[in-house]
Parts: sequence; structure tokens; C-alpha cells
Amino acid sequence: MAALLPSASCIGFAANQLSGRKLESLALNASPKQLRRPATVMAAAKKGDVARVGVLGASGYTGAEIVRLLAVHPSLQVTLMTADRKAGLPLSSVFPHLISQVDLPNMVAVADADFSQVDAVFCCLPHGTTQEIIAALPGHLKIVDLSADFRLRDVNEYAQWYGGEHRAPKLQEEAVYGLTEIYRDAVKAARLVANPGCYPTSIQLPLIPLLQAKLISPDGIIIDAKSGVSGAGRGAKEANLYTEVAEGIHPYGVTNHRHVPEIEQGLSEFAGGDKVTVSFTPHLMPMSRGMLSTIYVQMTPGTTVDSLREHLTNRYQDEEFVVVLPKGIVPHTRHVRGSNYCLVNVFPDRIPGRAIITSVIDNLVKGASGQALQNLNIMLGLPETEGLMQQPMFP
Repeated sequence: MAALLPSASCIGFAANQLSGRKLESLALNASPKQLRRPATVMAAAKKGDVARVGVLGASGYTGAEIVRLLAVHPSLQVTLMTADRKAGLPLSSVFPHLISQVDLPNMVAVADADFSQVDAVFCCLPHGTTQEIIAALPGHLKIVDLSADFRLRDVNEYAQWYGGEHRAPKLQEEAVYGLTEIYRDAVKAARLVANPGCYPTSIQLPLIPLLQAKLISPDGIIIDAKSGVSGAGRGAKEANLYTEVAEGIHPYGVTNHRHVPEIEQGLSEFAGGDKVTVSFTPHLMPMSRGMLSTIYVQMTPGTTVDSLREHLTNRYQDEEFVVVLPKGIVPHTRHVRGSNYCLVNVFPDRIPGRAIITSVIDNLVKGASGQALQNLNIMLGLPETEGLMQQPMFP
């Protein structure tokens, strides 16, 4: 009997929800598959209050990351996964690190998916492919789309930057932009949330409060950003081969990266009517995951670096996932790896009147799947942090 208890304790124990006697009973009556699941998930399943989730595009990095996060979520269970080229296969055949999640369904083609047994969907399909698919989904579903297809409110701007006409303009009008800490109330009431891009997340979280408070100028914003290779997706591309990426760094998308209009859309909304134009240059780093944005801004008259840091600290003091570091501490990508956290700090520039803001996230978690789960938690009325309290992995 006692030998069964450590298995449950090492994956959750549900200390506040289950007494030792109840947990022992669950262990005795559980199947081998259930014994591998967190006790909180098992308890929720007993009560019948687990929401059923579909992951469209489960064979990509963001889809797999969502499945990983949901493994310890007490209120959500994956009941559908799609991957057209991997239809009929278990997810572990594509991502062996998820082999211990033995209660997952096999992947199916989108055309064969049964959405009648699903309450919510994460759409992790490539840009340009999701508009018609989402438009055809049943109306009862809550949807978080991780592609760029519904991020830009102006469908003409979408066509300009993504090279094709938007095929669901009416649905675009319904979509809510899901930068969680900024648009939480709108996300709560939404049926369709457009999950932000990774670069825009790391950039907007520190800049929006400062623009809104008129502590920095909307002019002359320079952004030097760096991302791990997983940000480019899992598709085979020559530019992402080991020998093309290792032992060096390089800029890409200079002046024309597709995240530019998304960044400028968000900043302009909070800049007091000014159209914000940024100088944005992303760089590809020889690392799997992680993102660093170094942002150079002009402070408004009378503003100091300390006042910028104080304002950000006050704005995010009640937020779990945005942390303003103490004075002088430099954010590192290695300190957010595998987590939903964004670490921020502000430093003085050598040029009078200017400041340097640094922001780090894990591009696959806070920059994609983690923020998507944060949004769905809110949409379903669940605690926002559920399934997301994993601490960063270091070393």
C-alpha cells in the first residue's frame, strides 16, 4: 500500500484537495495509466469537471509543448490531436520525450476529427492555413490560435505582410488579441483568441505600460532581438540545419520581419493616438529555445531610469508571470527556460535621456504555448496559473 503513495506524491499529491486516505483509495483503484497522471487530474476526472481539449497540429513544437504543459493540468485533458502527415500514430512516435503520457489519443487528420467530444481547441497550424479551418469549427468551441492569422486587426495589413488575402475577415472581427496581462478582460469574454507572437510578447510587455504612462517617447524605439532556432518551427529548412546555425549568429528579416506590424499595432494602441514605428532587427541564435529583446527608448522630460523600473514594478506586482528584476540584475534566457515567465529590467544608456530595457522569455512557453494555456484558463474561468507553475529549468 505505502509503495503506491510515492508515485502519486512525486507528480502532484494534491495536498490541499485529497486526504491521504482518499489518495490511497485512488491509487488502489487506478489503472497503470492513471497512476502516471497527477493526482489532481485524477481527482478532477472523478468529479467529471475536466474540460476536453483538442490540439490541432500536435506534431509541431508548439503543439507538443501544449501537450507537455497539459500533463500536469488538473482541469484539462487532451482528447483529440491532429497531424495530417502523422495520422494514426501516437504522439510519442514524433516526440519520444512525451512517451510517459500514455493516455493520449492517437493523432488523426483534421478532416477526420470529431469535435463533438471537445470543449476547447488549441490551433497550432502554420500561418495561412488556419483561417478556413477555424471558420469551419463548431460554434461551441473555445479557440486559441497560435498562428499569426488573426493577430492583425486590419485584414489588408495581413495581406501585405503575409502575402495572401485573409479568407475569414468576419471571424477576424471577432478575434481578441491575447497578450494576457494587457487584454485579460477581453480574453475572458472571447470565443476566439489570437495568441501573440514570441517577439511581440517580449517587446510589448515592458513597452505598453511605459507608453501608456507617457514615460517614454513613441519615437525612436530600437529593438535588437534574439531567438532560439525552435522559433522557426519544426519544418525542414536549409537555413536551420546544424551547420548553418551552430557557432555563429546572424540577423534575418531585416526591416521586413512579419512581427513588425503586430508590434506596432499593439504599441500604437497605447501611445495616445500616435502611430508607433519601430526599428526592429531579429537575430537567430545557436540555441534550441529562449528569446532576448534589448530595447532602446527615449525617456520623456523629467523621467528617470528608476521611475521606469518603478512603474513597471507597480504595474506587474500582482502578475505571476511578469517579473521586474531588482536594480542592476540582468535578465538571462537560461533563467526562464521551460517556464511561462518574462523577466524584465531597465538600465541607463550612456546617451543622456535614453534607457535600455531588457526582456527575456522562453519563446515556446510564454512566447507561444504557455501564454496560449494562460489564455484558455481565463476563457474557461479556471485559475490563470493552472498547469503553468513549472519553475525554469537550470542548468
